[in-house]
Amino acid sequence: MASETPKKPETPAAPPSVGNDDAVVLERRTQRVQPPQMYQVVLLNDDFTPMEFVVHVIQEFFSKDRETATQIMLKIHLEGKGICGVYTRDVAGTKVDQVLQAARAAGHPLQCLSEPVE
Repeated sequence: MASETPKKPETPAAPPSVGNDDAVVLERRTQRVQPPQMYQVVLLNDDFTPMEFVVHVIQEFFSKDRETATQIMLKIHLEGKGICGVYTRDVAGTKVDQVLQAARAAGHPLQCLSEPVE
């Protein structure tokens, strides 16, 4: 009721004091975390996939401008393979899957793989 005085909340009991003999000291160690292993996505040359399709794939999935995509395509054509980008393992795997899916959908035998960067 309104005439009752409010009660004070109970204070929690203080933790028991620890003597010097029972004290535990933990050392703080700095953790060194290695950066993730990087993978390069590589397109391989074949005699059937049109050069224009390869340029389109490089532009679409690797966000390269037309000039850079054309240079990568020519490297693939002349040297047999070309690096389109360097990513972490999961991202590189996703890029490979996207390229292979697009190539199959267009009916081209374009090959794409990811390999660890040395």
